[in-house]
Amino acid sequence: MFAGVTCICVPSVSPDLCDVCLLGLLAALGVPMLSVQPKGKQKGCAGCNRKIKDRYLLKALDQYWHEDCLKCACCDCRLGEVGSTLYTKANLILCRRDYLRLFGTTGNCAACSKLIPAFEMVMRARDNVYHLDCFACQLCNQRFCVGDKFFLKNNMILCQMDYEEGQLNGTFDSHVQ
Repeated sequence: MFAGVTCICVPSVSPDLCDVCLLGLLAALGVPMLSVQPKGKQKGCAGCNRKIKDRYLLKALDQYWHEDCLKCACCDCRLGEVGSTLYTKANLILCRRDYLRLFGTTGNCAACSKLIPAFEMVMRARDNVYHLDCFACQLCNQRFCVGDKFFLKNNMILCQMDYEEGQLNGTFDSHVQ
């Protein structure tokens, strides 16, 4: 299973890893959920409800799983592979990527300064990120539609009318986004 790795418990008896050494190695590699199934006592899989006949089984959320049954609820990637990490939230079992996508944040909105969830659609202007609802003229609160011209001055989003009025008054320079 692991080339060049021998059992440290009883190396003279078995050149291969015993169950104790294998589980220790896998835990060190980040797979603490692998268990050795006791002989004669098969566990039921939480994923498919069938008996687990394999020698090794996965334990996650206080339940047992076939290696092929422990999957991310979003993308179906296998979570029983070496180095996999699983996350749980809202009764979902998720891989790291989907957990961060669903429950992580992408930063703060440049208009309201509130957190933006990673799954939320955003608008961007230069290095600034905005909630869709916050992407509006910051003087008159006019919301922008796709294709509308907007201007960015001192990190303020402005509609064309407010920008042109500022230009006439000499308030803004003519930097167009």
